[in-house]
Amino acid sequence: MNRTAALAAALTTALAATLATAGTADAQGQARSDSYGTKTPYAPQQDPGRYQPVPAGYTPVFTENVARHGSRAMSDSEDGDAVLALLARAEQADGLTGLGAQLAPQVRTLLAAAASIGYGNLSARGADEQRQTALRTERRLPGLFDAIAARHEPIVVETSGVTRATASANAFTAGLVAGEPALAGVIAAPVTDKNLLYFHKQPQNADYQAYLAHDPQLAAALAAVDADPRTAEAARHTVRRLFTAAFADTLTTEQQTAFARALYALYSAAPDLAVETHGTDLDRFLTPPDAQWFGYLDDAEEFYQKGPGFTGRTVTYKMAGVLLDDLFAQAEHRADGTGTAGAVLRFTHAEEIEPLAALLGLPGSTRQADPAEPYSYANNPWRGAQVSPMAANIQWDVYRSATDGKGEPSHLVRMLYNERETAFKADCHPIAEGSSFYDLDELERCFGRS
Repeated sequence: MNRTAALAAALTTALAATLATAGTADAQGQARSDSYGTKTPYAPQQDPGRYQPVPAGYTPVFTENVARHGSRAMSDSEDGDAVLALLARAEQADGLTGLGAQLAPQVRTLLAAAASIGYGNLSARGADEQRQTALRTERRLPGLFDAIAARHEPIVVETSGVTRATASANAFTAGLVAGEPALAGVIAAPVTDKNLLYFHKQPQNADYQAYLAHDPQLAAALAAVDADPRTAEAARHTVRRLFTAAFADTLTTEQQTAFARALYALYSAAPDLAVETHGTDLDRFLTPPDAQWFGYLDDAEEFYQKGPGFTGRTVTYKMAGVLLDDLFAQAEHRADGTGTAGAVLRFTHAEEIEPLAALLGLPGSTRQADPAEPYSYANNPWRGAQVSPMAANIQWDVYRSATDGKGEPSHLVRMLYNERETAFKADCHPIAEGSSFYDLDELERCFGRS
């Protein structure tokens, strides 16, 4: 089978897998996708057919990415156990509504699915997200991957070392091989680099860990968000749909809120396990307004802990400098001839993607929050579902011309964020107004590398 036929067959297989993966949960939950936050399953953000044409005379010579792992099982059974415990208590007291009586079987199915693949591990949907992204990358850069295979250039694969990240790397490279079988011999085994791809946990970022643990400004901001009366209102509304009024009245506000937030955590995890649960979903147990409110609470926590954070402070994202430096270094090595890799693929976590997005000034991650005015959907564009959904990715494609005006080859870079052509920060000037292509020298200048 030639390369074109192999890629077409792989894309057809991927489409079939997508349709199988989507399941009932997607059909019922499409309108609620904005309430899943950073648990949102991945979808590319631009039709590849609408990408800008590559400038005349330029050929792709290198690509690199930073990708979050794909959809996964929840980290543990804590939320499910808490929900089941209260449901069992209510059942003994004859305190369940008709809707409430339907919840426990759904939760047990979800927990069983997570346990079957291992808590925290990549799901079938997550593996498919990575395979499809790989196939679209090949389709976007066919000449590059043909050349990599022909010249036997290595494809470097790096991960955080966490099982779901390594599994994501393996799924992505399997997608590459499905589209171009000749790549099998040049894809290196994944290597672990925690300083690069799990930096939030490393000793050199003790200031960040201290910020999470006991920063008074962070604690005050999150307490203010949680104390909003709408949290208690959403929790009460959720509880009264599932439990009788008599039983609900035995629960304190704190107990109602804890239950509702645990239920939301399961609700947001369910789409990621659509294959393993055969489409089981929890959508009907949370109304859209309630789910969106609890989604906002999760987004606020992500924003303050991993995203742009507070005005004038950089502790949440400066640590991503090591990753930005590596993106530049790999592109520069390829441009100056000191690098031999045809592609560098990195697989990591939301704790790395969100700081990198803020450091790069990507859409949605440019606005910090004034401590006197808490982050909200009304005053800030940051949304977990757009900034760091499952399998979120930042890709840089490097193109080379035969020569520039001085007889030397010149290099252009195009950035894609969740597969949407994305401008670099405003200080960086593209080769033409509105273009998605930037001279590598210009990027080095505007990021202070030259």
